[in-house]
Order: sequence, then structure tokens, then C-alpha cells
Amino acid sequence: MISRSYTNLLDLASGNFPTMGRDRDRRRMPRVMTLPGSICEMDDDQAHSVSSENPSSLAGDRMIVVANLLPLKAKRRPDNKGWSFNWNEDSLLLRLRDGLPEDMEVIYVGSLCVDIDPIEQDDVSSYLLEKFRCVPAFLPPNIVEKYYEGFCKRHLWPLFHYMLPFSPDHGGRFDRSMWEAYVSANKLFSQKVVEVLNPEDDFVWIHDYHLMVLPTFLRRRFNRLRMGFFLHSPFPSSEIYRTLPVREEILKALLCADIVGFHTFDYARHFLSCCSRMLGLEYQSKRGYIGLEYYGRTVGIKIMPVGIHMGHIENMKRLAAKESKLKELKQQFEGKTVLLGFDDLDIFKGINLKLLAMEHMLGQHPKWQGQAVLVQIANPTRGKGVDLKEIQVEILESCKRINKQFGQPGYEPIVYIDRPISSSERMAYYSIAECVVVTAVRDGMNLTPYEYIACRQGMSGSEADSDVDGPKKSMLVVSEFIGCSPSLSGAIRINPWNVEATAEAMNEAISMAEPEKQLRHEKHYRYVSTHDVGYWARSFLQDMERTCIDHFRKRCYGIGLGFGFRVVALDPNFRKLSIDDIESAYIKSKSRAIFLDYDGTMMPQNSIIKSPSAEVISILNRICADQNNAVFIVSGRGRDSLDKWFSPCRKLGLAAEHGYFLRWSQDQEWETCSQNSDFGWMHLAEPVMQSYTDSTDGSSIEKKESAIVWQYRDADPGFGFSQAKEMLDHLESVLANEPVAVKSGQFIVEVKPQACILTPGVSKGLVAEKIFTSLVERGKLADFVLCIGDDRSDEDMFEIIGDALSRNILSYDTKVFACTVGQKPSKAKYYLDDTSEVRFMLESLAEATITPFTSDEEAEDSA
Repeated sequence: MISRSYTNLLDLASGNFPTMGRDRDRRRMPRVMTLPGSICEMDDDQAHSVSSENPSSLAGDRMIVVANLLPLKAKRRPDNKGWSFNWNEDSLLLRLRDGLPEDMEVIYVGSLCVDIDPIEQDDVSSYLLEKFRCVPAFLPPNIVEKYYEGFCKRHLWPLFHYMLPFSPDHGGRFDRSMWEAYVSANKLFSQKVVEVLNPEDDFVWIHDYHLMVLPTFLRRRFNRLRMGFFLHSPFPSSEIYRTLPVREEILKALLCADIVGFHTFDYARHFLSCCSRMLGLEYQSKRGYIGLEYYGRTVGIKIMPVGIHMGHIENMKRLAAKESKLKELKQQFEGKTVLLGFDDLDIFKGINLKLLAMEHMLGQHPKWQGQAVLVQIANPTRGKGVDLKEIQVEILESCKRINKQFGQPGYEPIVYIDRPISSSERMAYYSIAECVVVTAVRDGMNLTPYEYIACRQGMSGSEADSDVDGPKKSMLVVSEFIGCSPSLSGAIRINPWNVEATAEAMNEAISMAEPEKQLRHEKHYRYVSTHDVGYWARSFLQDMERTCIDHFRKRCYGIGLGFGFRVVALDPNFRKLSIDDIESAYIKSKSRAIFLDYDGTMMPQNSIIKSPSAEVISILNRICADQNNAVFIVSGRGRDSLDKWFSPCRKLGLAAEHGYFLRWSQDQEWETCSQNSDFGWMHLAEPVMQSYTDSTDGSSIEKKESAIVWQYRDADPGFGFSQAKEMLDHLESVLANEPVAVKSGQFIVEVKPQACILTPGVSKGLVAEKIFTSLVERGKLADFVLCIGDDRSDEDMFEIIGDALSRNILSYDTKVFACTVGQKPSKAKYYLDDTSEVRFMLESLAEATITPFTSDEEAEDSA
């Protein structure tokens, strides 16, 4: 058996299977001890769940925040002996503490923005943990280059911003060595988390696309760890995301978290669509919460845009008021109408589109020539990025052209600033700007409009900013492709690719009547001031707690290798069916009832040949040969198919079409389990289904004697689901006066006779109830019941069997084995993994069956 190890993830990432018997220590990466006392070494060849036998020395509920970078600034001391550190006040991770309970300790895990010499790493780690509660992850240079500049910036970041993967060194092909470095870096982060983690008390909150596979590493060790993930970038549509060669590995890793957060519904919708199309998972919305069912766990989907820290903005405004920069800017732009752009310098911020729009506005509205000024501040990029040199050249050429065309003595329409500016200087620019313009073609959130709104409100209390006295106003022209756009209903939203429309929006913003500007500002400020970063963090923590409560009620265990690892959450009483136990109970019993589903139970769902094999026929014949056994195939298939396939099994009972037709043995007639014989409604339902079949490629109609089914298993999942929903409404309207029920199921829409007081409905559960009752009437109360099925229709049988004890159609001494196929939530108490295990179990029962006499003809049929 292959070793269940962390290194398996690295092996599978590279496409290689691990070799048995390798040197364990060779793959172990160095780590830094940051806590006093003994911490168990993380065995690379263990993947079992760990509780708190080795608790962290930091007790109590804590939040461990994990991100690529720690919220710290670092610089070398003047004497070149050691480092000095201080908080990065602009860091979002630092500010989220305001939304957490006051008594909740926050520990940060991440890398530093500077390179620390290996000799100094131990001292730095101890100092940062003691003084800042920060745990640094030191990534080896050979990993950090391929991890951050490679996979993060060349693959994930462009792809998530709707640019297909591009790697100049490999002609645009996917670079697997970068993926391996990404996995290695995530593993190193997980080791740092483990060093300070108390899994029973702590929360872990992972941030952004740099650490998307980290949940897998942590979940492999701690099945019940309370863990959330928040993506701060966009999540692309499935058509874009599916081009990523490791698409399923990343999705499965994210689903190891308890809750996955996004800024907008669009991003969440794209993620859910990818899970549906690539993993076959469907989401459900209940009481306002969205959840994905994943192996018995409900993975919460959180939609909440992040906010700003109002206190930090207030402090920066006070600092700006004390400095001379604000006064300088007022003098510089006196009598001018200032439009402001504040963007990181990258290809997705649309800076040149903004310049082109300004050029168009000045040409179409000459009144603004000599009056309107666009101040564009470009923050230097944090990474090497893609095509930055070309972008810079394009921006500078546009600035030069526009200033040459519309400039006048003492007036330049474009003021371009391409240097870092302080937070207080940024507030000064906000204070003089009449309008902020954001033309990003794709951006995860973009908090610039929020900051601008808060700054334009002025300062509170006795220190009110005299420079912003009077009516408060803050006009916004924002791209519809950024995360903050949906929350700013008073902003003028634009398509940044439409330069002419953007120019008209800019003109409208600065020409708008003052009262309307004030109303828009008031509306925005109410939202921004109440939905700050603390509100965001508090809401995320509450949803994480709510999601985890349900998981703690279940028995959880991990299965799978590599990124196929997942946690299965099951009812505590749910366990695998023991062959020895059932065989022992079978031998001791005197009256047995056995119910077997067919598709997915006796026969694999994906099997092309649907008829039973000679092995299955032989097993059934041997079990049926015992006169103490009542054996039934209970299927949704039509009676003609079942009659043909099981004709060699003369003593086998058949229940067709979910129990609408029932036959006890081959020498008896079929019974109809419903008094409803009017099927005229089929002539109304079939044309409706046919019209949807014609327009939905991959769908088909299955017409039964008692029902008609439209299935779309082979259709596009999204379109098929949409068509099924529409068809459901259509059929309910057309068949409103007919005695039928229209129901949707997994990839199907079914119309069948409706249940009523005089005419009970048809289900597999009622088949089991009828057979139990019949056995009681014959004086053969069943003392052994075996019921096996794999889908939702079989849950009816499991439920009836559970209720049968209280209704006296089964005794309390009856040995009941209700068993589902596959490890999934079920009303059954047992499971078998697949159809082969079902056949093996039935073969064991067949061998234990006592057959007193078998005729030559029956022996021939059995053979």
C-alpha cells in the first residue's frame, strides 16, 4: 500500500508516484522552533487525525491568520546588526482583529518582505513570536522564486483576472516545476501553523490565492480543525478556470476548508459552477446560507465584501491635516476640478483606458480644457508582473500626447505620479479630488473608493477638518468589473473598455448638481462606515462557527491520497457492514426478507452492459433456493426489462418502476400497487418534455407504464439544470388539473401518479411495507432484514424499515441490515464501498444458504 504522506502531495504534483522504502529524512524540510518546550516533529509519513495530545503552549480560543506576507514592516538596523520590525498599519490582516472578540488572541503566520540570513532566522522567529505574535515562514530562495513570481504571478494571478496562463520560458505551456514549488511552499506554511496550533480550540483563517492548497495539508492532520479560507482576488468563470491543468486539485484543496469566502456573488457563483462541472457537486441555499455537500460535510460559501478601517482613515486624515502636503496641493490645483486615479501599476488596472477617456472628454467638452485635471498615481508593482514595461511606455506616451494637445501655460491636464506615496499623502489627494475614477478591467475588490468616501466625510469631533467643511460629497466613476462596484449603488458604473462612455461618465460626475452629489455621498458613507473591516471579520467568524457546529456532531475520518484526500463526515452510528456479522445473523435466522436495488447496487452505474452477469444470476438463484428467504429486486426500471433479465431466477421477486408493479415470483402475475389506471395525462406531458429534449443536447425521455422521466445526465450541467427548472414550472402549469406529481431529482424530472388518501403513492418504501405485512399475515414475521440501495429512492426503504419496528410488522429482535453503497450521508446504518463488495457479501450469504433439495431443472438454471 502506498504511504499516506505529505510528500505524496509533492509526488503527485510532479506527476510521479512515490517509491516505497525511500529515505524519509531526505525529503524533510528544515523548520524553525518558535515555541518553548517540546513540539512533536511532523512525521512526513503520517496522515492520521491528531487531537490535542500535544497542545500548544498558547491555550484558549485563538485565531491563527495565515497569509503570504505578515502584516509587518522590516528594515536593517543602521549598524547592520539585526533587524527592526513594526506593524504595517495599511495591512488588512492587521485590521481584521477589530472584528474579533476582545479576549481572542490573534497569531499571524506568513513570510517576511525581506530576506533573513539563515543564521539569524532562529533569533528573528523568537523575537517576532514574543513581541508581535507572528510566526515567520522562511522559504528557500529556489522555492520562493518559482512559488511567488512563478506559479502565483505567472499562472494563478493572470488566470484569475481572465488572462489565460502564460510562461515566456515555456512558450505558454504549463510549468509543472512552478506547481511543485507552490505545493512545497504551502507545505512549509502548514508546518509553521502546526507549530503553534491547538486543533481543538483554535480557528485558522487562510487568505488569498497564494495558499489555496494549504487546507489539504492541515486537514490531513486535523480532521476537526475549524478552518476558513477567503479569496481576495476574483474567481474566474468555469470556461477560464478549466484551462488550468491542476484545476481539480485546487478545488478539492479548497473544499477541505469549512467555509470559503468571496467578495461578490459573481465570484462565488463561478466557484460553485466549477465545483458542479468538474466535481459534480451541487450547492443548496437554506435560510440565506449557501452550502456545498462534500462527502457528508457542508462547506459554507460566504459572500461578504471586505471594508476599510475607519479609525485608521481618521488617523491618516489628522496626520494629513498637520502636514504641509494638503496646503501645497490646494495651492497647486487652486481653481481646478481634480479627478483622481489611484492604482497599482499592472496590466489589469486600465490606467491607459482612463487616460484615453480623459482625452476624449476634453475633446468633446471643451469647457473643461484649462479647468479639469486628472491626477493619476501609479503605485509601483509588488512583483515582476506581466508586460509591465509595455504598459509603462504606453501610459507615458498617452500622458505626453494629451498634455501636448490640451496643455496651456501653467496647466497640464494629466499629472502622472509613479512613485510610492504615504497614507497621509494619499488622504491629502483624496481631500482635493472632486471625483475618483477607477477603470480596472478586473480587480478583486479595490478599496480606493471606500477610502475616498470616508476621507471626504471630514474628521469628527472638535478636530473637524476645516478643509472639508460645508456639504460633504464624493463622486465616483467605477468599473463594473471590480469587487466594490455592487455595493456602491450611487456610483456611476462604466465599462472601462468603452472609452467614449467612460468620458461621458466623468463629465457627468463633475457636472452633477451639488444636492445630488451630497445625496449620493450620504448613501455611500452610511454603507462604508457600517460595513468596515471589523464587520467583515466578525461576520466571517460567526459563519465559520455556525458551519463547524454541524461537523462536530458527526464522525469524521480522512480518506484518499494526495489532493484526492477528503474528510468524510458520517453519523456516529454509520459503519461498514461486517461480512462476518451479517453471515452469522443470516445463519441463525428463520424468516428473511432481502431487498436489493439494481442500478448502482448490483450493477455499476457507468456500466454499458445493463443486464446482470451470470455470476449475479447464480448468486440470486442460490439465495432464493432457501424457502425461508423472500428476495426482491426493487428497481426503477420497467417490468419488461426486469422480467427479461431475471427470467432464469424463478423464485426471485420483482418490484418495477419503484414499486408500481410487484411480482412475488415468476409463476405469479404482476400486481399493480396503485388503483390509479388513468394515464391520459401522459399525452399532455410527453409533448412538453419532447420540446425540451429537442432544445437540450444530451437529454432524453424514458417512458414507463406508470411514469415518464426526462433525464439530462449527459447534457451541459448548467444548461440542463436551467432547463429542468423551467420544465418543472411548465409541467406543473400544464398538468395542474391532473392527478399527478411533478418532481425533480438528480439529473431528472419525473411525472408520476399523485398520492392521496384513497390512492397511496408509489415508492420503494411502500414495497418493503407491503412485503413485511404479507409475511406477518402468513405467520412468518421476518427476523432478518437486508436492504441495499445506492440513491435517494432507496432511502424510502431504509426509513420504512426503521419505522416498521414501532408498527409491529417487525419484531424488536429482528436483525436489520440497512446498507447504502458508498460512504455518504444516509438513513442506513451500514455501507459497502461499491458494487463489487455488494456481490462479495451476497456470495457469502449464498454459500451459507442451506438448500434441502434442488431439482435438475433448477440446478441447470442456476448453473
